Amino acid sequence: MSDLDRLTALDPAFARMAEATARFVGAVPGLTEREKVFLRVVADVCQPSLGLPFEAHVRAGLAAGVSVVDIRTLLRFIAYDTGYPAAAAGFERLVELEETLGLPRPELPLPAEDLLAPGPSPLPPPVRAQLAELDPHFAEFFDLQSRMRTDPGFAGLSERERGFATMSVDIHYQTLGETFTAHVGRALRGGASPDDVRSVLRFNAQFGATRVWQAWQVLNVLLAG
Repeated sequence: MSDLDRLTALDPAFARMAEATARFVGAVPGLTEREKVFLRVVADVCQPSLGLPFEAHVRAGLAAGVSVVDIRTLLRFIAYDTGYPAAAAGFERLVELEETLGLPRPELPLPAEDLLAPGPSPLPPPVRAQLAELDPHFAEFFDLQSRMRTDPGFAGLSERERGFATMSVDIHYQTLGETFTAHVGRALRGGASPDDVRSVLRFNAQFGATRVWQAWQVLNVLLAG
């Protein structure tokens, strides 16, 4: 049974509405298919919607050439923005799907030990100073999170993809202040154009139009500056 058939079994009218919505936002230019898969998975973790939507998005990702390793890397990367419990729920569901689909469990190297403890921060100095002014312990927490994400295991995620993913977390959680500004900046530094960044919001509208409405008000000001 296809994903559309499963939705139709729940409610035929809703299935038609969901299909039309997915078709409309799926045609948004400026995003690769891989990036669209990542944005869908991020939305599933943040909502959370780890049932049929997550399964459909993982299956579509695999069909588009996005591997389970790619999805696992994404979940690990976004964990300190979504919260580790939310990411853990995503991993739990992903493992179930790996078993259902008969996929081999990937053997991935563990993070380097020296990155699992406080040390020199890879954060940009202005960001580090701002965090330290808020609270020294919180700044050290960010140091640790940022250090762990310099591990070679994250090398498969481009700076642009990281920016798009974390921007999306901000949209879902409505953290549209300093963090949204920083994540938009990350996407732009990663080679995204302003129109590409706008496409992230356009694509995310399917996951909550009113939240994206709020994000547009902030993004338009940022890009105008």
